[in-house]
Amino acid sequence: MKRTSKVLLPLLVASSLGAMEVKEIKFENLARISERIALETINFKVGDEVDSSKIDQAITKFFNFGYFDDVLVYEEKGVITFSFREKPSIANLDVTGYKSREEDKKMLYSAMGIQKGSIYTKQRIEKAKQVILDELEKEGYINSVVEVDVQPINEYSLSVKFEVNKGDNIILKDVVYQGASNLERSDFEDVTANKQEQSFSWFFGRNDGKLNIEQLKYENHRIRDLYFQNGFLDAQVKSPFLKVDFNSNSGKLDFFIDEGIQYSVNSIVIYLDATILDPETLYDKLKLKKEKVFNINKLRDDTDFIKTSVADLGYAFADVDYDLRKNPENKTVDIVFNVVPNQKVYINDVFISGNARTLDRVIRRDIFLAPKDLYSSTDYKDSINALKRTGFFEDVTIEQIRVSEDKMDLLVKVKEAPTGMLVFGGGYGSYDGFLLNAAVSDSNIFGSGKNLQFETEWSKRRLDLELSLSNPAIFDSKYSGLASIYKRQKEIVNSTEDSEIEKTGALFGIGQKLTRNLRVGSNLKFEKAQETYTDTPEYNTNYTTVSVIPYLNYNSTDDYFIPRSGFELYSSLELAGLAGDAEYLKSQNTFKYFYGLEDLLDYDAIFRYKLRANYLNDLGYTPRGETFYLGGIESVRGYESYAFGPNYDDDKNAKPYDMMVSNNFELTFPLSPKAKMRWGVFLDYGMIGQGNVSDIKRAGTGTFLEWNSPVGPLQFVFAKPLMKEDGDKTSSFEFSLGQRF
Repeated sequence: MKRTSKVLLPLLVASSLGAMEVKEIKFENLARISERIALETINFKVGDEVDSSKIDQAITKFFNFGYFDDVLVYEEKGVITFSFREKPSIANLDVTGYKSREEDKKMLYSAMGIQKGSIYTKQRIEKAKQVILDELEKEGYINSVVEVDVQPINEYSLSVKFEVNKGDNIILKDVVYQGASNLERSDFEDVTANKQEQSFSWFFGRNDGKLNIEQLKYENHRIRDLYFQNGFLDAQVKSPFLKVDFNSNSGKLDFFIDEGIQYSVNSIVIYLDATILDPETLYDKLKLKKEKVFNINKLRDDTDFIKTSVADLGYAFADVDYDLRKNPENKTVDIVFNVVPNQKVYINDVFISGNARTLDRVIRRDIFLAPKDLYSSTDYKDSINALKRTGFFEDVTIEQIRVSEDKMDLLVKVKEAPTGMLVFGGGYGSYDGFLLNAAVSDSNIFGSGKNLQFETEWSKRRLDLELSLSNPAIFDSKYSGLASIYKRQKEIVNSTEDSEIEKTGALFGIGQKLTRNLRVGSNLKFEKAQETYTDTPEYNTNYTTVSVIPYLNYNSTDDYFIPRSGFELYSSLELAGLAGDAEYLKSQNTFKYFYGLEDLLDYDAIFRYKLRANYLNDLGYTPRGETFYLGGIESVRGYESYAFGPNYDDDKNAKPYDMMVSNNFELTFPLSPKAKMRWGVFLDYGMIGQGNVSDIKRAGTGTFLEWNSPVGPLQFVFAKPLMKEDGDKTSSFEFSLGQRF
């Protein structure tokens, strides 16, 4: 620490003779602390007697702040002046050559202990530099270099740039699992971070062999847990031994494994007070089964299942312990669960935080536990899922705060998501030309939970406009409401003449929430339509449609944006003919299923499946606009939207397609979890026809990129058509904004 103490001669003389009375105290060039703090620091005031020792003590205290390079003290006729030279601050901060994303840089700055506004010291810069080198080493880079460029901006501030030159990666050319005979290399590589380099390592899905030093300390535990998943309860795995050849930047990694024997389950016993819950009702639902190979993951799941079953009865703080009694001679294990329910727990109070916009009552209607309620683990988990499904929040957590033996508080923490969206999308088709769509919406207007939306779609042959307002809980009840007005215009071009179909209508609906996942309701549609033919006006027609549309909607997914479990089912049946001219019956059904694979793969992959099945029955008169189409981002990718449907170009009297089925299989992977970006692969298969669903069969495959952006879900699709026939309208690229799977 640099320390300067300069005191004028009069003070020194005075101190040698005795103390000097202070008549005034002044501070010069003081910005980082206030004068009040400075006066408290020197520990003397006007009227006090001071000597050089008190001045020296004051200077020492100022240096201890860490803000000053120099402190000078002057005295003249009882006036003592402290003059400071403050250390410069870091006004600009940057790291180049490493961590390009701003979110990653912020985390790095935090680890470095440095940010804009920090006091500059050489020690702080060296520490920050070492943090970067340590991070690089953890990622497997050796001989990395970090240079620091410090440039003054003015007398009080500096610009600091860390220029990173990554060293070379150590490539694992050989990974040996010594002693492993019952498991394959592929089994180990499914759970470990450090893998042996494979040929064509640059290709997707191949192991690049890069050493990850930070993960080495966890690898033996992962391998041991893998053996436990396969019944080897005596398995021992030593810490890996790494040998590096720095001349070739290659390495060899050895694991030393003692597998032991494989155990099967002999018996399972649950000790639980039958007056609380009969344990006999639990055995059939356990994942571990007698005479099957033991699996530690199934044991954990069974422990959680038993705890949840007891907690659903109000025993929130139940303890579930297990004991494994091995019999090496028979290669079996007996599993004993011991359940201590403790006391029943009631909800004392429910607190909500983080909702700057969304009203408390909107959040509370999706919380299934209230003050004085008996605790239920299922209600607790369902509350989290229900709040996530609203789409109002990026993240939801509910903390359980124990306030006594039989009471707990729930602290609901939400992080609000942007619900107002300005959505743009588009595409191109040989028939419609350039297609643009846009929407302005807010699914949580004024934080009330109501959804207000205006959307439009435009091309040279199409114009759609719609304004809608929906309320999922009228007066916070179980009833929902919908009101919508719309106008749709479509031009159909034939070889002989042009025609135009224009529809104007309104939709009113009411629904009821039967269970926390199931909603039913009915909509009433009023629609007026006009068909106009350019060359043959005798075919011009006007008609009206009045229909009732009962529907069923079930949703048990765990998140709105990126579901990893659960399914959705939407089914509606439209009966037209209550009044007006149109008479038909239309059934539209959508089923979605989501399954996260992280427990199986130790990787955040998600399997998704969507089925659409539609049916149309002519009861007298079915307008053209009610036909089904196949193709595009909503059904079979690789083909243009509306690629397959009735050909009005060739036959203006063509009948609507009345059957359609499409299947979408997807596997998605994380690309940038912090930015909510994922990528995936897909396989689509669909059928459509008139009187026969299999008249036309098409499939498509490809890859896609999706991003839950601040303005809504964005998706880019790169597709290849399968089962293509001559004349098909194909599309290799599509994008959409505002549309979820």
